[in-house]
Amino acid sequence: MSPDRRAQEFRPHRVVVLAMDGVLPFELGIPHRIFGRPRDAEGRLLYEVLTCSIRPPGPVRTDADFAVQVEHGPQTLATADTVIVPASYELGPVFEQGVLTAELAAALAHIRPGTRLASICTGVYVLAAAGLLDGRPATTHWADSDRLQRLFPQIKVDPDVLFIDDGDVLTSAGVAAGIDLCLHMVRRDHGTAIANEVARRTVVPPHRDGGQAQYIHRPVPDPQQSTTTSARAWALGRLHEPIQLRDMAEQEAMSVRTFTRRFREEVGVSPGQWLTQQRVERARHLLESTDLSVDQVAHDAGFGTAQSMRQHLQTALGVTPTAYRRTFRSGSAGLDSPSARYDDVGTLRVNAART
Repeated sequence: MSPDRRAQEFRPHRVVVLAMDGVLPFELGIPHRIFGRPRDAEGRLLYEVLTCSIRPPGPVRTDADFAVQVEHGPQTLATADTVIVPASYELGPVFEQGVLTAELAAALAHIRPGTRLASICTGVYVLAAAGLLDGRPATTHWADSDRLQRLFPQIKVDPDVLFIDDGDVLTSAGVAAGIDLCLHMVRRDHGTAIANEVARRTVVPPHRDGGQAQYIHRPVPDPQQSTTTSARAWALGRLHEPIQLRDMAEQEAMSVRTFTRRFREEVGVSPGQWLTQQRVERARHLLESTDLSVDQVAHDAGFGTAQSMRQHLQTALGVTPTAYRRTFRSGSAGLDSPSARYDDVGTLRVNAART
């Protein structure tokens, strides 16, 4: 295909953000900040982000002391490739009774079948009330998870994770977890390198460790207690080497038992699970950004052998190293799998065809 033909056929992925009365401005701005950044090798924006209301264009109340002027009505939902529903504090019967208002139902009816759907925090109640989460895993802010489960018993609510990717429907926990979710979608669509660049420009970590369970009882570590931060930094600089639990514990002058307990309290997963996550991320980066052989990538990521790396990538991503490299080095749309979720130990699981 000629360059001119490719340019003519290029169309950015359209993300439509649904702004409802009572919307939280922070959550409303997250999709614009994350999806408004990624560009391809030619400098073209990979996403187009629009905001719409459930009513004709006009002002929408926020939970702050200002309104936002929304330029698009609900018909814009019909043009979306992805629809994102941020949190609102004025969901009314959606939040109280689990039913859609006639106005909201009419707006959601514009969404085409097959459109990717996502929610940030309590935006999950809109998807749930529409019946879009029946029989699926979902999450929300930990403080609302019990209520969500009682109101919608047909949903498999997981209160511990930062987000869940179930293929065409994704849900996230509160506030900043919306950033994690949007970065994950960029990573899923276009690979780790582009997602990491967006994270750098946004000055946020490209991937947060663990789940939201770590924020429930101990939001801020006691400054009088030792932490595991130094051990994690030490391990990240040595992923290509064998790392034993006792080696990490020694960095903090702790016993293995104390270190393991403290690590799980701070990060939300065990040291072994965390190391596997970091090595998978390292392997993804090397497969995307270098021409190293699969054997060399396996060594540099700390898996030792190509077979070991293949098993871990199959478990985490559902594809082989070769298939992953072919997908993201070719500039295609990524691992747009029919079924994926980020489970309670922080592992992305994709049930895709094996290649």
